Amino acid sequence: MQKIVNATVVTRHSSLVEYLTAIGLIDDSAVVVGHVSEDDVIGKDVVGVLPHSLSCLANSFTEVPLQLPAELRGKELSVEDLKQYAGAPVTYQVVKISS
Repeated sequence: MQKIVNATVVTRHSSLVEYLTAIGLIDDSAVVVGHVSEDDVIGKDVVGVLPHSLSCLANSFTEVPLQLPAELRGKELSVEDLKQYAGAPVTYQVVKISS
C-alpha cells in the first residue's frame, strides 16, 4: 500500500484518521473534513466515503471497506474495531460518462 501524500480525508470519526495513520495510508499532511463540497475534492486524492457525484471529481478515491457485524452498524468504532473489521484499502478513479 502506498502512502497518500496531501490526502483529503472525509470523516467525522477521529478513530478512522488514527487507523489510516497507523496503517501508513496517510501522514500529517492529510486534511480532515467532516463534510465536503465539489471544491474540496476536485483534483485531490480523497479517502473516506463520497457519493459518486463527488468521487468522479477527485483525482483518486480510496475507501476502507468494513465488514461489520449487525450490532456495530451505526455505532462509533474504536481503532481496535477498525483493525478487526477493516479490509485492505481500495483506490478508484471514477469517471462520469453521462449527465
